[in-house]
Amino acid sequence: MENERIDQLYSADIQIIQSPTVFSFSLDAVLLANFPRVPHTGSIVDLCAGNGAVGLFLAPKTTAQITQVEIQEKLADMGRRSIILNHLEKQYTMINDDLKNILANVPANSVDLILCNPPYFKDAPDKKINPNEHLALARHEITTNLQEVAAISGKLLKSKGHFALVHRPERLTEILSVLTAARLMPKRLQFIYPKAGREANMVLIEAIKDGKPGLKVLPAQIVYTDDNQYTPEIHEMLYGK
Repeated sequence: MENERIDQLYSADIQIIQSPTVFSFSLDAVLLANFPRVPHTGSIVDLCAGNGAVGLFLAPKTTAQITQVEIQEKLADMGRRSIILNHLEKQYTMINDDLKNILANVPANSVDLILCNPPYFKDAPDKKINPNEHLALARHEITTNLQEVAAISGKLLKSKGHFALVHRPERLTEILSVLTAARLMPKRLQFIYPKAGREANMVLIEAIKDGKPGLKVLPAQIVYTDDNQYTPEIHEMLYGK
């Protein structure tokens, strides 16, 4: 379709239909897909799925049934066509709906893993909102927020099910509080740095429903070397060994 292209994550041998006028996945989606423990079978849900990138990147790792939820019709349609493009129709379902309604499609207490790459920024009136409606909804808490994502995830997950999130470090204290209130105990945390010596610009968090207290902070993940090349770890995530 017009303004669309097909990109590939070579490490997973997955093709993704993208459009710069709507939304394109970036490194945060790849990082999130590579962060949590992924069950080999069972049920996985990808909330705020966008064009489906995060969930699709799990395909080589699992035979679990994967449900993706995206409120924007155009993005959900791109995600559905990417599922077909990769011949994953038997494993994947894309739901075009508000995540508030997901319990009509996925039973409570049934999910083994939830992933979410949510809007990062609060929908505050003093903030400059992107004039592109699609990008604004993807980046700002207009149709959902952190509290709602956590509450719904707490209802969907089995006891001891896992929840994984990528977000901004400046909201970390809020994230940890919100997750704990939803019975999602933070267990693993990793900061992502654009380069050595810079401030972190992303954080990955994995929580367990009804898990015991005890948070592990993993070694820092650095994206670029001083000469602006991907570090070996990031290069492997993108292109494989």
